[in-house]
Amino acid sequence: MPKVASRAEKPKLGQHFLSDASAAVNIVEALGDISQETVLEIGPGRGALTSLLARTARRLIAIELDRVLAAQLRMKFALAENVEVIEGDVLSIDFDSIFGPKPGSSRPGIEFNPRPAKVVGNLPFYITSDILLRLFEYRRYFDVLLVMVQREVADRMVAKPGGSEYGLLSATTQLYGKARRLFVLPPDSFSPPPKVHSAVVELRISDRIADLGVPEQPFIDFLKLCFSQKRKTLWNNLKSAYPPAVLQAAMETAVVKPSVRAETLTLEKTAALFRALGATLISRN
Repeated sequence: MPKVASRAEKPKLGQHFLSDASAAVNIVEALGDISQETVLEIGPGRGALTSLLARTARRLIAIELDRVLAAQLRMKFALAENVEVIEGDVLSIDFDSIFGPKPGSSRPGIEFNPRPAKVVGNLPFYITSDILLRLFEYRRYFDVLLVMVQREVADRMVAKPGGSEYGLLSATTQLYGKARRLFVLPPDSFSPPPKVHSAVVELRISDRIADLGVPEQPFIDFLKLCFSQKRKTLWNNLKSAYPPAVLQAAMETAVVKPSVRAETLTLEKTAALFRALGATLISRN
């Protein structure tokens, strides 16, 4: 199988560079026709995906944290007018400055409504959840996320309520979109090879905040509390924030048994319990 990067160098910043050319083609093809699209690439590394994306994307924005790699990418794509390489941390990048309205670009009375961008990236294992939460925060600028993550993380992203893999990441991911696992990549698809398999997950942004009738950040905080200790019952996780009488009454209203764990509840049922509790966490102090 052809490779597009050497395995000789050890990675910096925990990087494992995509080196399987066939996998790179499959990932780009999974984005569909991007000839009229803006694509945001997270962690382009040595450019295995970047080279393919640059050929067909109307606009490609690549965010690379590694200074040396960012400089190499700028040199490589210096003549590509549709490619912009940004050296920076995706967790601190101001997406409003990239995708939002520019000074003088809008007129009074006309709503700024840009075409959503597509996101693709090989997410570092140790900050996968942080990056996803950052993208969810700015979801108004995106319609599809296509990300490579550790296979176990992918399984949690797409897990259904009731299974042991369903947890905070599952609920949060599915609060903001529809996720499906596309295919698995073995360790030798990367350079150097990680010790685990990876998987490509497609997430089509379609948040359910309004449908569930919940305020966004308070509900996220509530989910964190529900899953704070997965092995404990929902009652035990919530009792530190709510008086027993309030918690019992809310569970009766939402028809939730105190003995269940958070992983057994659908988002609809969790939202019903949240609403019954009055949508405000009581201080644990």
